[in-house]
Amino acid sequence: MKVSDVMTRKVELADPGQSISAVAKQMADSNAGFIPVGENDRLVGMITDRDIAVRAVAAGKGPDTPVREVMSQEVNFCYEDEPLGKVAKNMAEIKVRRLPVMDRGKRLVGVITLGDIAQADKRAAGVAISGTTAPGGPHS
Repeated sequence: MKVSDVMTRKVELADPGQSISAVAKQMADSNAGFIPVGENDRLVGMITDRDIAVRAVAAGKGPDTPVREVMSQEVNFCYEDEPLGKVAKNMAEIKVRRLPVMDRGKRLVGVITLGDIAQADKRAAGVAISGTTAPGGPHS
């Protein structure tokens, strides 16, 4: 089974200049805990509800703070044609619950989450969950 068989294809995007309050509303409206950030047809970051809480609110930044100031710029991703088991193992190793999915031209084509994996392959989900539930390091 490949990532493209189970990934979510409909993806909300944020702009790095958007305010964190606008992105938080976007997350609430789409029931998502993260949104990829794109600029000029390229993925430039990710913003999570945790980024907003830790890097913005806890740091005293206001609701008009641009996404670029609090987003995660280092973005891990996978390719749509990769085997699901390999991606689940990678997610465990890097301790993430979701990944953007790219085509081989490095264009965003979807996202894959632990939920997507769990619905498709219980064994792969167990692998991914085993790593992502282990305590992580500091929020960078």
